[in-house]
Amino acid sequence: MRTLLKLLFSLFMGAVIGALVGVNPILGATGLTGINIVGSHTPGVAFAGVYLEIWTGEQIKAFRTSVESIGWLNRIPSYDQYVRPGIGTEADVIHLVAIGADPDVLINNTTYPIPIQQLNDADVAISLDKYQTKATVITDDELHAITYDKMASVIERHRDAVNETKYVKAIHALAPQSHAAATPIIATTGGVDTGGTRKMIAAADVISLKAYFDKLKVPTQGRVLVLCPDHVNDMLLADQAFKDQYYSYTTGKIANLYGFEVYEYAGCPYFSQAGVKRAYGAVPGATDTMASVAFYAPYMFRATGTTTTYPTDAEATKQQHLYNVRHYFITLPKVQKAIGAIYSAYYSAPAESS
Repeated sequence: MRTLLKLLFSLFMGAVIGALVGVNPILGATGLTGINIVGSHTPGVAFAGVYLEIWTGEQIKAFRTSVESIGWLNRIPSYDQYVRPGIGTEADVIHLVAIGADPDVLINNTTYPIPIQQLNDADVAISLDKYQTKATVITDDELHAITYDKMASVIERHRDAVNETKYVKAIHALAPQSHAAATPIIATTGGVDTGGTRKMIAAADVISLKAYFDKLKVPTQGRVLVLCPDHVNDMLLADQAFKDQYYSYTTGKIANLYGFEVYEYAGCPYFSQAGVKRAYGAVPGATDTMASVAFYAPYMFRATGTTTTYPTDAEATKQQHLYNVRHYFITLPKVQKAIGAIYSAYYSAPAESS
């Protein structure tokens, strides 16, 4: 559309200039348009908007498809179709229904009419998180001198920076805040790691987490366990069976473990030694440790909203382009149930007796 408008503008201005200087308006229109087309082949000159349109389209496509590369996140149902587009307070908002209690079940009932029971549901409006990057400057001198696609590189870095941030926030949101029957948080009970600062994860810890999910009657299909790097390494060192089955060269997936679909992610949240999740973005304390996160995928949701890119053409005096992006996304549990975590218990060597 922008290209067509520029073409029409060139035709119009060429005709006007031709008429003013006494030249056939048709010749003036075609002449100015030809100059612009030739200029479009010079980096950073006319028709920069054509490139900006391409860059914008590619960036939006990248944000829409990037979730597929994260296995554990891809297991969570997408609610993209329920995101409210538009402007104002309803933009990039998703409405969920908070389901009330289940109906009571009567067995061998002999009393009629059957009692009436109200099931009260409620609307819950959730605003998607807004992710914005700081603007990057690309000068015309760079575009003229370099031998690689600088703008493609800038787009990729903006996309990767936002994606990395939203994935870390997503796994943080899926972890419970504190221990409860429906949100179990377990401290590791294995041997001391080689660094002598924490207890390693043991098979018994994963089995304990499984037992909590069993008590909650969580269906076995859809249980997901995202192991942090420390716990993956613990398993590789301590469990030969896990080591042998850790990675399937056929499917490219980590083997399942005690009924959990297992994934690995380096951005898992930190927990205090009291078993409390640290705030997102907080600097971990000296004894805080990273945790593995478990959840029942159908109880979670993810939603991608609008993606807006802000490319600007080079101004005549500054001769530089700017590029940044705004992206809406959220991942949350629908209910505070069937989410859990296993954090590494901090180990402090006993003081030597004098």
